[in-house]
Amino acid sequence: MASKLNLDKLDLQIIQIMTEDASISYADLGKQLFVSGGTIHVRIKKLQELGVVKGTKLNVDLKLLGYDIKAFVGIYLEKSSLYDQVAEDLKKIPEIIRLNYTTGNYSMFIEVVAKDINQLRFVLHDQLQKIKGIERTETFISLDESFSRNVPVAGQ
Repeated sequence: MASKLNLDKLDLQIIQIMTEDASISYADLGKQLFVSGGTIHVRIKKLQELGVVKGTKLNVDLKLLGYDIKAFVGIYLEKSSLYDQVAEDLKKIPEIIRLNYTTGNYSMFIEVVAKDINQLRFVLHDQLQKIKGIERTETFISLDESFSRNVPVAGQ
């Protein structure tokens, strides 16, 4: 895939380092990779134009902000052709932080965060169940997240 995009070793090194620490300055990244900060800037711009880099995010510990519940919900659709409309409706629920279109038992799989069980209940009962096209759902409450990481890209 990287070769189809015409990415070289430097591009992959930039991606790898920035997935570990997106706050690193272009100058510091350039020093680490023995190129100028301007070169890093040009490469990042190229990666953004190619759609490889889709912006930067602040990695926030949601538990410290009071979001004590994380749940995963498998969604059964009445018809798979309703996916796009249901996805648009799901986007309107701020507690849903991830949506995947899946194979297997569920048509869709979402990740939900909530401050407490009452907020989760509200999302599941008062919001999800009222979306046209959702036949039923199955909810899994996460007890702990052991790790979350990016896949290594440099050195492939």
